[in-house]
Amino acid sequence: MNEFIDTDHISTTWIENLALEEINMEESGIINMNDHLNPIHFLEESSINFMNLVRDRFEVYIQKFNQYRSNSASHAQIKMFKISNTVNDFMLFRNSLRLIFSRKSNNLVTIGFLANGKDLYAPRVSEGDSFGTGPVHEINANIGAFNKITWKFQGEIVDVDAMVRHYLSEFIRQSAR
Repeated sequence: MNEFIDTDHISTTWIENLALEEINMEESGIINMNDHLNPIHFLEESSINFMNLVRDRFEVYIQKFNQYRSNSASHAQIKMFKISNTVNDFMLFRNSLRLIFSRKSNNLVTIGFLANGKDLYAPRVSEGDSFGTGPVHEINANIGAFNKITWKFQGEIVDVDAMVRHYLSEFIRQSAR
């Protein structure tokens, strides 16, 4: 029966957490019968996981980019920083340009450029856009059936790899100036 299930790619975190909650419930005597019906917990967990996934992807690509640019001047290197006093916000930095990913709430992640330490701008999404105009981009969590959470940009489900490729390409091109 299990021959059709690829157990290497199944996330078991939720069932492990459920078992730990039950152990804690037995030890403390406090019973939480409705937590699985409240989307707030799922939004918090999903937003943290989403940001960690995005940051991890950026780290891989930045390391590869910097490896290829290792013989160049230090200003060509991209640096990544965690933003203090936040759960997992982060930014990329090169040549006085910052690309900031910020988890504004459990259901909202914003993405924007900070140029010369002043104003926050939206990255370009199409050829006709000009750099330095418009508000920041927003990635929103949507709660579906059974508290399934999907992350969307302009109404479309976000593919993390495509999103990271887009923003990193835009950052590299804009920070090369």
